[in-house]
Amino acid sequence: MLDSPATSLQRLIAQRKPGYSLDAAFYTSPEVFAADMDIIFGKHWIYVGCEPDIPEAGDTMTVDIGGRHAILLVRHDDDSVKAYHNVCRHRGARLVDDYKGAVGNLVCPYHQWTYNLDGELMFAEHMAPDFDKSCHGLKKVHLRSLGGLLFVCLADEPPGDFDELVAAIEPRIAPHDLRNTKIAKEIEIIEPGNWKLTLENNRECYHCVGTHPELTISLFEYGFGFAPNSGDDARQELTARYEALVTEMQGKWEACGLPSKEIEKLDGRVTGYRTERLPLDGAGESQTMDTKVASKKLLGSLTDKKMGGLSIWTQPNSWHHFMSDHIVTFTAIPLDEHRTLVRTKWLVHKDAVEGVDYDVEHLVKVWVETNAQDSALVGRAHAGARMSGYQPGPYSPYTEGLVEKFCRWYIERLSAHLAE
Repeated sequence: MLDSPATSLQRLIAQRKPGYSLDAAFYTSPEVFAADMDIIFGKHWIYVGCEPDIPEAGDTMTVDIGGRHAILLVRHDDDSVKAYHNVCRHRGARLVDDYKGAVGNLVCPYHQWTYNLDGELMFAEHMAPDFDKSCHGLKKVHLRSLGGLLFVCLADEPPGDFDELVAAIEPRIAPHDLRNTKIAKEIEIIEPGNWKLTLENNRECYHCVGTHPELTISLFEYGFGFAPNSGDDARQELTARYEALVTEMQGKWEACGLPSKEIEKLDGRVTGYRTERLPLDGAGESQTMDTKVASKKLLGSLTDKKMGGLSIWTQPNSWHHFMSDHIVTFTAIPLDEHRTLVRTKWLVHKDAVEGVDYDVEHLVKVWVETNAQDSALVGRAHAGARMSGYQPGPYSPYTEGLVEKFCRWYIERLSAHLAE
């Protein structure tokens, strides 16, 4: 008798070897992907965008995840943001097609059922006399804003630890005043690999020096889980210098009221996260080809260009870089077991003027190149995982500890759900 999908998943979880990459089925199996959509993306806080995506009342944004979840975000007249399932309550037609748009009311294209921005059904023609419109409003989706970063949860009861995330992260984001920025550029790239490979690749810099020449102009490889082999004296000396720089700069930033030291809670909790403000190389101002600010107009109340890079990661699908002049925010959205959509957005001060305060090409150059390089790496890893010769390989204890934490978090969350 064949195993049920749940039994197969339990067996895969049980045989996972800590410190090693996952079994191939975690990356390639349609059944595992379906479980990911139901358990990981269906029950956890998922980063989907930022408040400047929908700046005005009536603005909308749609998010589709893995062919399983369709979400609609709307800016309300009172300036709040609300989220709904992007499904009409009549016969299930999709309500809004465009990724971004603007509406007065939400009108289903099929039979013109009409909802207001509160999701209440206002108009439904040809229904029975006893039809109660109040029972057929749009299905709500839990939504929280983390200093302007928007997270949704599709579960009936969302994880209750989001407030801890807010307490840790919002004081770090606040000086950059994300809500008073605008999106200067947005680019989508479809990586030819499973979403977990996209995240694993992001959670280490083992590969950075060899494959990211643009990024490593400003980004020190040592800042993301790097520790030198004890026998490599030269690397140990470089690391010691970098650690001294981190201590110096974090002390300076914290003295100015900017919390900067690492908080690392990527596993062992439902909503995993990590944050740290780290110095940048060169001029130390921004993640650009010349390491200087890309926008003359600094964010929020910041006056010092040399604020390093505030890094924020959230499990399971986001990473962000906050600098004095601009923010780069990333979301990874699974399409199927073999493809992942990565959306990158560059945000500048809302009053910054293109061509005067910033040049778009200069603003985006580093991460356009880096994303393309990462996409090729993810595709290479995914192609290997589909081959008969693949078997889980060991992570480096010096450079891939944060990858292991991502995989550990993932296995923990699957196990917790299956144990319910």
